[in-house]
Amino acid sequence: MRTSLRSLLLSATLIAGAAQAQLSVEIIGAGANRIPVAVADFPGERIISQALTSVIRNDLDRSGLFRMIDANGQSIPENAGIAWGDWRSRGADALAVGQVIPTTDGRYETRFRLHDIQKQAQLGSGALLHTSSQLRSTGHRIADFIYEKLTGEPGVFSTRIAYVVKSVGRFELQIADADGGNAQTAFASSEPIISPTWAPDGNRIAYVSFQTKKPVVYVHDLAAGRRHVAANFKGSNSAPAWSPDGRRLAVVLTKDGSSQLYVVNADGSGVTRLASSAGIDTEPHFSPDGSYIYFTSDRGGSPQIYRIPSSGGDAQRVTFEGNYNTSPRLSPDGKSMAYIARNSGRFQLAVMDLASKQTQILTESAKDESPSFAPNGRMILYATEIGGRGVLAAVSSDGRVKLRLPSAAGDVREPAWGPFAK
Repeated sequence: MRTSLRSLLLSATLIAGAAQAQLSVEIIGAGANRIPVAVADFPGERIISQALTSVIRNDLDRSGLFRMIDANGQSIPENAGIAWGDWRSRGADALAVGQVIPTTDGRYETRFRLHDIQKQAQLGSGALLHTSSQLRSTGHRIADFIYEKLTGEPGVFSTRIAYVVKSVGRFELQIADADGGNAQTAFASSEPIISPTWAPDGNRIAYVSFQTKKPVVYVHDLAAGRRHVAANFKGSNSAPAWSPDGRRLAVVLTKDGSSQLYVVNADGSGVTRLASSAGIDTEPHFSPDGSYIYFTSDRGGSPQIYRIPSSGGDAQRVTFEGNYNTSPRLSPDGKSMAYIARNSGRFQLAVMDLASKQTQILTESAKDESPSFAPNGRMILYATEIGGRGVLAAVSSDGRVKLRLPSAAGDVREPAWGPFAK
């Protein structure tokens, strides 16, 4: 049977989309007690089905929480009976099945079910309507469904990440899926772009651009492709951080002298000084409940992490171990803090339990920077340097799972993990 022209064109489109991905994922460490799960092939148009199930399997595998059981090419419709004993003998605790059905308007309906093999019970099911260009997002959503049913916490496969790619004479702010695929350039400039940070609504990103030969804070509407100035005062404007309600930004300005903390409305109005110190205050970050702003300061002589009430007041020192701690980022539940610690001359990603003050170094690299929690708190994305080139990596908050996301080209820095998809 000849392959249809439609299938050939679709195959070329899917292959081209994969080739354009700026990042690829390599698991270099994995956690213990992974859940054994199988994802059977979904009946339907072969290229469509394979592309969809590949995304689901890859998502679950790279999470480090699942051990993928080979389905041996077995194709099982969503409403088919399950050979419980067969899958149990293969070692599967869970099995996902489904099918991809073309609709009369040229789209597809993907139906899926998740089964508990040990209990011989259905854990849940769903149906998603999508186009061929939405296969990745559909696969991510199904993987999120499986992840949540099996772990009890929401998955982050449908979220996005932002990062900056530097090549010769060019800087690009790129937005990609959480696995690094489907990368798109949101903004490009011949001048540096730094400090991207997601608004809580996931539709806007604040960042610093040197396009006018000085650092200026912009807010970029991703859907509309428009941006506006949020801070362009005398001197430097840097390090934006969103408030949890998305209405304000904490920024670092030098308009009154040294680098100090201010709060400004997202539209650029109402700038208010938050604190005063004789040192340099920088890298603000709101606590999830909005009550505090954590920041880096050398007011005590060396860079350490402090916090201050978001309405202003007295600053409290947070880090005491070591003489160099920077870049505070709180977990979504507000219970722990990721930061960069200098340890025996190496700059490494660390995490602190804020209640007990216990700390743990999560990486073995030497030039880590820019930590960013996944919205479920499970993973921390960060930048590091390998072979003299910036790459992105991620590590679980307990240090058991490590991922490396090497870029195809360029120097990759300044990662930021976006919020849950709305």
